[in-house]
Amino acid sequence: MSFSFDTKNELCRLPVQRRCCAQAEAYGILLYCHTFSSSEVRIITENPNFAARLPRLFQRAFDLSFDRRPDQDQSGKMVFQIRSREKLDHIIDQLGYDPRQSLALHINFAMVEEECCRAAFLRGCFFAGGSITDPFKRYHLELTGSHLQASRELEVLLRESGYPPKSVARNGSSVTYFKQSRQIEDFLTLIGAPAAAMRIMSAKVEKDIRNSVNRRLNCDSANLDKAVEAAQNQGACIRKLEAAGRLQELPDKLQETAALRLAHPELSLSELAELFDPPVTKSCLNHRLRKLAELAEGL
Repeated sequence: MSFSFDTKNELCRLPVQRRCCAQAEAYGILLYCHTFSSSEVRIITENPNFAARLPRLFQRAFDLSFDRRPDQDQSGKMVFQIRSREKLDHIIDQLGYDPRQSLALHINFAMVEEECCRAAFLRGCFFAGGSITDPFKRYHLELTGSHLQASRELEVLLRESGYPPKSVARNGSSVTYFKQSRQIEDFLTLIGAPAAAMRIMSAKVEKDIRNSVNRRLNCDSANLDKAVEAAQNQGACIRKLEAAGRLQELPDKLQETAALRLAHPELSLSELAELFDPPVTKSCLNHRLRKLAELAEGL
């Protein structure tokens, strides 16, 4: 199951109660469904839970049933259709349009004045035209519709609600989308999918932890590489002094440092400093090793 499918299933569990909210949700579905005109309503879905919700929703919103609906056990693409002129005129009238005039689809803002109705309307838009990417891959929620004016007004509605989206034209359709995880979380919570919003939050936390661990490992690996390279250079300098017969002429402290470094090339400076008797500081050991390097360079 996709993340979009699971999110819509969560939304389908919300009850269909107040008539005004049912009309607002049905309105969003109609504006973003396959076909909504003065001659036909056609809604196509592959989600069985959404298919089960549609008849109840339209009955509550408009007191009518679909002229065509899929069989109860049908799978795959399911088509809901209304072609009755009387039913279509009733829907158009209920949504604030004039059935006698050409239907120019735009958002009737009087239908979404109440906060509950606005959330229901946006839920309907998401049901019919929405999709959301798995948050473990990337953050992206979009609403795709074929009515340009309605899409522009949806963008205005979202901005007024505190969710400023972006928009783009794609294959003749208008796409309103979010790419910020916080905006997507807030939008899903608003339309009634808090569990999906929590999954996005959890994914974000997990990715942040994973990225932090990777950065730490990369940093530790880089530091280890530097330490190994430094130890190799120190060993080369000490062997150069030894080959030239100069090592035995050095003070006891430098000879002890050289012997311990050759015996333990894998140790860090802190670990090597602990082997001295008595132990020396890391700064002191670093000073001795630099002195050995300078003497080797002077040969």
